[in-house]
Amino acid sequence: MQLSDLENLKIAVVGAGYGGAAAAKALSLLGAQVDVYEQASRIREVGAGIGLRPSTMNRFREWGVFDAIAGVTSPSDYFEILTATGDPIMKEAWPADGEQVHTHLIHRGDFIDALLGVLPEGMVHLGHKLESVEEKGEGGAILTFANGTTAEADLVVGADGIKSVVRHQLFSRQPPVFSGEHAYRTVISTDAAQGMVVDDNLRMYIGRGTKVYLLPLRHRGQVSFDITALDPDGTWAPQVTKEDLLKTVEGFDERLVAITRDLDMDTVNIRAVYDIDPVDTWHTDSVVLVGDAAHSMLHHQGQGANSAIEDGGALADALKQADSLKEALALYQATRKPVTDELQHISRQGWTAEEINEVFPGQKPAAAGQE
Repeated sequence: MQLSDLENLKIAVVGAGYGGAAAAKALSLLGAQVDVYEQASRIREVGAGIGLRPSTMNRFREWGVFDAIAGVTSPSDYFEILTATGDPIMKEAWPADGEQVHTHLIHRGDFIDALLGVLPEGMVHLGHKLESVEEKGEGGAILTFANGTTAEADLVVGADGIKSVVRHQLFSRQPPVFSGEHAYRTVISTDAAQGMVVDDNLRMYIGRGTKVYLLPLRHRGQVSFDITALDPDGTWAPQVTKEDLLKTVEGFDERLVAITRDLDMDTVNIRAVYDIDPVDTWHTDSVVLVGDAAHSMLHHQGQGANSAIEDGGALADALKQADSLKEALALYQATRKPVTDELQHISRQGWTAEEINEVFPGQKPAAAGQE
């Protein structure tokens, strides 16, 4: 689209999470008028750490915000997958993207703070819970919020997560899908990690249907400690005791058991794990989905946040490249949907030692006993 067209484009982003904040940054750099509407009255990200992949960090470099993000991260050289008792299964460098070779490990809260901190003042409007989105016949759409206000935009970006109102009203009424797993996430001090955090590299221990993740946040003097375990209870926020957690790590390295035993349960974020089935269409002529609203996936690949950020970059790229808004949205979907369809599929695969190569295609597992 022409620069003048982009500068006259009024964009409303629904949701101020990873996808919404990234899309807002990328789209505002085009010169468009961007407003972000977030249902929460304050931004608060609980829980754990995530890894920002090399391609994601290059997006931040492209947007001029690399230093703001990198300043609150620990750069990781590789990830390692081990048996429950610590025997190596696989050790791989992160897939490089140009000269960027590190995955940057970051606390979710720090990440959202940094991302929102690089948006222009006044762009984010808190306390706006979306009730409905209605397309206008002549183009554009009207948003109605629970606080009684409305907003009009030429383009609405639905970045409102796995329970997306935008997706439900315009694209798919299929409910989220329970994975049969729970995720238990907390952040502990490095000193409480039983000597298991010796560098800035992610390690995952697998056994008996349980995955234990140790994701160092050494720039904070902390480590993200996550357990994913099989459980038939699909309640979104189930009630779980310390004894329940200890059962999930029976037979694991004694240090992991000790970490679990010492956890303060008041700090543990407990959630049933859900994703969604692939959505056939992500856009109309004036509304488009990004992030979890479009392709919520299980966390086994660690690609949820990265995919949401890539969506924001790809949407901005498409608007620059295409001749019209309609063509841009079609180009965006054609670019991103095949990638996220595959990631959704791979993320649903099992996690036994034998299946690691299928879950990480193109990366050979280490031979048994290999360092």
